[in-house]
Amino acid sequence: MGSTDIISLEARHMGEAAALRRVALWARLPWLPDVHTPEEDEHYWRTHLLPGYTLLGATVEHRLVGVIAHGRGWVEQLYVLPAFQDRGIGSLLLGEAKGAMDDIQLWTFSKNAGARSFYERHGFVAERETDGDNEEREPDILYRWRRPSA
Repeated sequence: MGSTDIISLEARHMGEAAALRRVALWARLPWLPDVHTPEEDEHYWRTHLLPGYTLLGATVEHRLVGVIAHGRGWVEQLYVLPAFQDRGIGSLLLGEAKGAMDDIQLWTFSKNAGARSFYERHGFVAERETDGDNEEREPDILYRWRRPSA
């Protein structure tokens, strides 16, 4: 594997970022209901995430292999293509968010054991669980990380 570069995502990347999210999400959680079309996903990235959050991508040999959308105290999206997981790319992207914010919240599905373990390894603590108060109707967990005091 070549070196990983972190790039700022722009409008031209939104289709690729949204598609990457779909591949990564359904590889990990194939039973999750597909509540949006690919076009709706891209529209969300373009009209909600791009103007309001910092969007970064991880590239390997100029191929987008991971994405993160963060800001306003949240990690809204963090996905890495399955073939590139367990190589430190998610940690690199999450490190960018942790470097930019002192207090971060995020949601992950309760059944996503891999994501839960990843966030817990990075110092996130579960704060609240739901029984499916989301559009997928799947139980999820609110995680939080706070920068340690100096």
